[in-house]
Amino acid sequence: MRRSEFERAVGDEFGARGSSLLVDLSLPTLGGRTAREAMDAGIPPKEVWLALCAETDVPLDRRYGVGRLEPKRR
Repeated sequence: MRRSEFERAVGDEFGARGSSLLVDLSLPTLGGRTAREAMDAGIPPKEVWLALCAETDVPLDRRYGVGRLEPKRR
């Protein structure tokens, strides 16, 4: 997962409150860091995404493959 995919996934899943979650929600599995702090510390976006999903009870079927753009149609 790229950082841009992470940001798209956060927007798609959490909408307007996504930006607040990134800076306000402490993620115990990432040492108590917020998602933004974890990304700034170099933790891979996918790991941060999965920790954010676990902490906010996102269903398993919405955790994988998110954030990717639909393939371009020819």
